[in-house]
Amino acid sequence: MTTTAITNIGSLVTNDPAQGDGTPLGIFQNAAVVIDGDRIAWVGPADEAPAADRAFNANGRAVIPGFVDSHSHLVFAGDRTAEFNARMSGSSYAAGGIRTTVAATRAATDAELEANLLRHLDEARRQGTTTFETKSGYGLTVADEARALRIAAAHTEEVTYLGAHIVSPDYADDPAGYVDLVTGDMLEACAPYARWVDVFCEKGAFDGEQARAILTAGAAAGLIPRVHANQLSHGPGVQLAVELEAASADHCTHLTDADVDALAQAADTTVATLLPGAEFSTRAQWPDARRLIDAGATVALSTDCNPGSSYTSSMPFCIALAVRDMRMTPDEALWSATAGGARALRRTDIGRIAPGARADLALLDAPSHVHLAYRPGVPLVSAVWQKGVRAH
Repeated sequence: MTTTAITNIGSLVTNDPAQGDGTPLGIFQNAAVVIDGDRIAWVGPADEAPAADRAFNANGRAVIPGFVDSHSHLVFAGDRTAEFNARMSGSSYAAGGIRTTVAATRAATDAELEANLLRHLDEARRQGTTTFETKSGYGLTVADEARALRIAAAHTEEVTYLGAHIVSPDYADDPAGYVDLVTGDMLEACAPYARWVDVFCEKGAFDGEQARAILTAGAAAGLIPRVHANQLSHGPGVQLAVELEAASADHCTHLTDADVDALAQAADTTVATLLPGAEFSTRAQWPDARRLIDAGATVALSTDCNPGSSYTSSMPFCIALAVRDMRMTPDEALWSATAGGARALRRTDIGRIAPGARADLALLDAPSHVHLAYRPGVPLVSAVWQKGVRAH
């Protein structure tokens, strides 16, 4: 198997506190990394690097783990430019806007949906994302939800069944009937393609008892729960996520002290995934990352890339927002966008640069990861290795 040494790395973030400077980021200065196949084989000081078949000179630039985007909605058609324009002109955001995307997605062919998915994945990869989770939720029929997951599963192992995005327009007068469909025939058709089950627990979507029924049914079918929780208002989503040992409670914008305490107590089980692109795109209240971190919760950052409320695939942009508006330090934001996302996906092979981990790395055209927040909007990612292969 061919080995590759990335040498002359000015600053290497490993996310392994047993390495480098002993901080949570485990930073080495003047470092090297050796890749063997799709795995990291060696990490350490550049002058101690073992021989390799090929070499890549980082020329003093920074190398970080590939970003882990643990929350996105990439199987869709159409866009919602008009809705965004109206919102920026004074209209408020509501969950019902999803229906516009549902109509466009149902009308699209499989080839059109896959082409759109691949376009967004390429866009994200060029910005350093090497692992992504994505969801269904824009079909809301048995056939359309199953095809969305089948298309997604061809391109990522992190696929989430989100038949419970909103109540289908076809069941507008029978929400209980739609919950029966989501927990019955739709779940049976979708479970073979998915690893996770999710629900939008929110006013205008699903209440606590409906969410509990959906997540419990999904778990019985072998899927692991995640929850869209407390985005637009306070509700039962966070407490339900903790109770059901969901892998993540996502959004976490409107939290009581009890919610924060619950997430802190469940730090080893349920990750608080914050999605600042949504607040940016809806002019909503920012999640208080500082409050969660100081309480001891595990925090992840993700894009929530979707056509309605957060149409960005840029993890660097979300890092900049988290530092500027959510009171995270640059170190915390990078950890949350890499190792934190891995925790939200219950993965130990990604989000870090250490022997045995998957060889997912990003080279920055900068001397330090701090530039991700220091230089917002600048395309700093100059090279990406995904599973040991340099992406072009």
